[in-house]
Amino acid sequence: MRFLRLMRPSHWSKNVFVFAALVFGQRLSGAPEEVLVAVGSAICGFVCFCLASSAIYIFNDIIDLSADRLHPEKRNRPIASGAVGVRSAAALSAICAGGGIAGGYALDGGFGGIIVGYIVLMVLYSLLLKRAMILDCVVISIGFCLRAVAGAVVVKVSISPWLIICTFALCLFLAFGKRRSEIAQLGENGGDFRETLGGYTPELLAHMLDVTSGLAIVCFLLYATDERTVAIFTDKLIYTTPVVLYCIFRFSALVQKGKFSGPVELILQDLPFQIGFVLWCLLCIGIVYADKLGIDWGRMLAY
Repeated sequence: MRFLRLMRPSHWSKNVFVFAALVFGQRLSGAPEEVLVAVGSAICGFVCFCLASSAIYIFNDIIDLSADRLHPEKRNRPIASGAVGVRSAAALSAICAGGGIAGGYALDGGFGGIIVGYIVLMVLYSLLLKRAMILDCVVISIGFCLRAVAGAVVVKVSISPWLIICTFALCLFLAFGKRRSEIAQLGENGGDFRETLGGYTPELLAHMLDVTSGLAIVCFLLYATDERTVAIFTDKLIYTTPVVLYCIFRFSALVQKGKFSGPVELILQDLPFQIGFVLWCLLCIGIVYADKLGIDWGRMLAY
């Protein structure tokens, strides 16, 4: 059980970005055998990224061992608490990384290459880049973009620039939100646990949250009204904007109050946010696959 905790299964939720291209690339419609292959490939890709990300979480816990032992929450992690030895943790990290890479190349050569790129980037982040204020959040966002791109590669759909732009903008907002929640919980001692927190201030992060939330919303609106989106999908995605606004504003409000230690905890524990997110996903599926589902949005919206 302690080894499973070490892999942080709750954080595997971050890898849902792998499924974005499956939905918006319209791979959930078509011949049944093609849909099954696409869904199976996406699920396998998700598992590979779970293994790769777990390898990085373990590696990061080893690197941050001393600081984690001083942290009010992280000191309970398996390595920091002494439940798992460093050598055992390093072996598990190597096994996860190897499994993720091998599985990735078995699925698709390009997908495997992205897994390798992700691991290399995150190792650099753990060793060096996370100590650079602002750059730390940028690198985290790039990591999520790699997940989204990998999802497009593994289900074999063209990579839309909007997939990268919207993912980067949203994840930059989430990354700054995590820093804000850490400061709200740790206060003036934040720099003792994470070096970059010493450079951030609540006012600076509030400004960054305002900017990146606005950027994420604008990117979504531009994507929803883009000629290619309208031609391939529909012009109805714009009607999901109220739900998008609700989720982003609720997330911003909660992290600034320090009610959750990070985005994962908020997403997994806050019911109103969960309802909003699930509703948005269902609306998007209903809109993108309206023809296949027999939904006439034009007639419904006319009322």
